[in-house]
Amino acid sequence: MAVMDNEDIVKELSALAHLDIDAAHAYDQALKEIDVEEIRGELSKFRDDHERHVDELSNLLRGLGQKAPEYARDFKGYIISGFTAIRSATGNEGALKAMKSNEKMTNRRYREAAVLDLPPTIGDVVVQNYDDERRHLEYVVKALAEKMWKAKAGVP
Repeated sequence: MAVMDNEDIVKELSALAHLDIDAAHAYDQALKEIDVEEIRGELSKFRDDHERHVDELSNLLRGLGQKAPEYARDFKGYIISGFTAIRSATGNEGALKAMKSNEKMTNRRYREAAVLDLPPTIGDVVVQNYDDERRHLEYVVKALAEKMWKAKAGVP
C-alpha cells in the first residue's frame, strides 16, 4: 500500500482531532459527577491526554499547511456530551459507563487510523495516541469491574 496523499492525511488527522475534542468535552461532563478522588484524578488525566492529542494533531495539520480545527464540539460532539451528561447524572457508575462507551469509540477509530500507511512521523503520533486510548479504556473497564467507586466510598 502506498503512503496516503496529503488530502487523505489531512482528512484523517482532522477527524481524529475532532474525535479528541469531543472526548475531552465528554470527560468534562463525566467529571462533574465523579466524587471518588482516585477515579476523578485518573479521568482528569485522560481528559488532558485528549487535549494533548488535539494539540499534537493540530501541529501536524499546521505542518501540512492546514488550519487546526476549532476547539469546539461539532454536532456529534453535542450528542456525545449529552449522552455522557445523562448517563453521568446517576453518579460514579453511570459516568464510568458513559466513558466506557466513549472510549470504545475512540479506541475503534484510533485502531483504524493506526494501521493506515501514514508517513512515519504522523503514524508515530497516531500510534502513541492509540496507546493512550487503550490505557483509558483498560482503566475504565477495571474501575467498573472492581466497583472502585464503592470500595473507595466504603460502600458494601
